Amino acid sequence: MRLALLTAVFLTGSAMTAQAADCHDQTYLDNRYTVCTVDLTTEDLRLFLNDDEGQIWGQFRRLDNALGTQGKRLGFAMNAGMYHPDRKPVGHYREGGVEQMRVIPNAGPGNFGMLPNGVLCLNDGSAQVYETLRYAEQKPECRDATQSGPMLVIDGKLHPRFLKDSDSRYIRNGVGTSADGKTAYFVISNNTVTFHEFASLFRDELKTPNALYFDGNISRLYAPELRRHDGGFPMGPIVGTVEPEND
Repeated sequence: MRLALLTAVFLTGSAMTAQAADCHDQTYLDNRYTVCTVDLTTEDLRLFLNDDEGQIWGQFRRLDNALGTQGKRLGFAMNAGMYHPDRKPVGHYREGGVEQMRVIPNAGPGNFGMLPNGVLCLNDGSAQVYETLRYAEQKPECRDATQSGPMLVIDGKLHPRFLKDSDSRYIRNGVGTSADGKTAYFVISNNTVTFHEFASLFRDELKTPNALYFDGNISRLYAPELRRHDGGFPMGPIVGTVEPEND
């Protein structure tokens, strides 16, 4: 049963020719980042939370090992949204067309509740970041979706609560999508940055009209081409690409 379910989950996007995400280090306005660019027209990008026995994947290596039983591997991955101590998502979560957590539209404590927050929506061949209330109103079809917050960029503008002179600095990670939904940029800072600095990278350098914050402090990246595998405590939702093991 385990192998059968893994086959169904991991081979959903097999119609496309899976390619490797392009991960590289870059500096922007004196801050250091790693950017992983995913071409949705050629790459198999998806979300992961539980294995077929209902256990949280938790670690990149565990997920990669499971993919290996199917002749696949994890191309790149990062944590993809805030989670409770039991690793369950704080907000909306959808995987393989099945909703596991509803949309949370209201304000609340912490970064997640700093409205507007948003949702990353994945389908075969496309990825889009939606502001949460727009997502709830439009109800787009999403194979996979994860809610997090705050939004970093909303229709080309920085989140209104980000201060240019803020002294709140953390390692941060997030995602921005191109206007046509064919490209997604996953970014982690390699030194502590403010929200304003981090969001400015997406708006001004990567030119993404919408971008979403995933988390800070616990932010982690798996990028084998850079020989990077960030460890630590088990994570909740993971986003990553799946590619053939022998590529």
